[in-house]
Amino acid sequence: MPVLSPSVSQIGASPASILRRRARELREAGRDIIELSSGNLDFATPEHVVAAAHAAALRGETRYTDVDGTPELKAAVRAALQRHNHLTYAQDEVVICNGSTQALFNALLATVAQGDEVIVPAPYWAPYLDQVRLTGGTPVIVPCPQNNGFKLRPSDLRAAITARTRWLIINNPVNPSGAVYSPAELSDIAAVLLQHPDIWILADGLYEHIVFDGLHAPTLAEIEPRLKLRTLTVSGVAKAYAMMGWRIGYAAGPAALIRAMINIQSQTTSCASSISQAAAVAALSGPQDLLHERASILRTKRDLFAGILNGCAGLSCELPEGTFYLLVCCAGVIGKRATDGREIRTDRDFAAYLLEHADVAVFPGEDFGLSPYIRVSFANAPPTIEEAGRRLKRACAALQ
Repeated sequence: MPVLSPSVSQIGASPASILRRRARELREAGRDIIELSSGNLDFATPEHVVAAAHAAALRGETRYTDVDGTPELKAAVRAALQRHNHLTYAQDEVVICNGSTQALFNALLATVAQGDEVIVPAPYWAPYLDQVRLTGGTPVIVPCPQNNGFKLRPSDLRAAITARTRWLIINNPVNPSGAVYSPAELSDIAAVLLQHPDIWILADGLYEHIVFDGLHAPTLAEIEPRLKLRTLTVSGVAKAYAMMGWRIGYAAGPAALIRAMINIQSQTTSCASSISQAAAVAALSGPQDLLHERASILRTKRDLFAGILNGCAGLSCELPEGTFYLLVCCAGVIGKRATDGREIRTDRDFAAYLLEHADVAVFPGEDFGLSPYIRVSFANAPPTIEEAGRRLKRACAALQ
């Protein structure tokens, strides 16, 4: 029997994929499962974006593109970064990837050696850890509890840095908490990083356009120009334009790093879909009013669902400043028992209980490095949110 590599043996299937599979199995068995664990939005991809993809296909734009993306899309990305983040990049400082996840992994694979450390604030997006491990690196998790606003404090960052630190990954807005770093907070973090010139900064801004209450989610390179030469700014069209399945992400940073990432991509997936790239050009270059319109709709859904959840016995949550997730503290249900006698010992137990007994799929906080919490999406139609709320209330009330 062939032996798997040591790096692969350290990781498992994505928690999200496991949840989706179990929810699908229950649906196939006839259960009406409400999906609150997904990173999907309930908006449609904008019509002009779909039309651009259709037109590109009819024009015969169905061949391979350059590995790093079409000139048109790279130009659209550069214009978007200038427009939204006031960041200027040359054509050779941008790469188009098969989703932002690939951009992150390419960067880590290009720079991390065995034993290098990557600082990851918790709560975190789960794939960060396994991507670091696959490169031979070690994730250094820095807890960012609720009383810190789920944000990294400069003093905690300073304490985590060692001679082996290679990267800091900072997500703004933060998935899963929805916290948004302010310019002042990022300036304080930048002050620490300026004292450590060998540390790269990976600024993941995939949710940057889904912010509420007039906030802006800046990147570190935008706040502190002296860090731009060692910052990789990563984003994509998945969340802002409801293009999750189109699989277009991008990264902008120093040309030498981008070249290394392109070399890696040329030996793995090669270019992103030509049709999806044409669609992304239309998204980034077309009307941008929908970003504010959709953020306003999501804010209304946020307020609706947060009010419902705060009325559930044992649950509590604060209003997130961005993303479309609520990070819900479930400490009040830990230690209780279901009607079948099963004890709820962890947030994973609670998530399993909700799926099996309430037909609601949620994400356990353990998978984000923060317990006892669950993450729920409010990117659903209001009637779905209200029905999910009724099921959650009943399920919490039934616990002994």
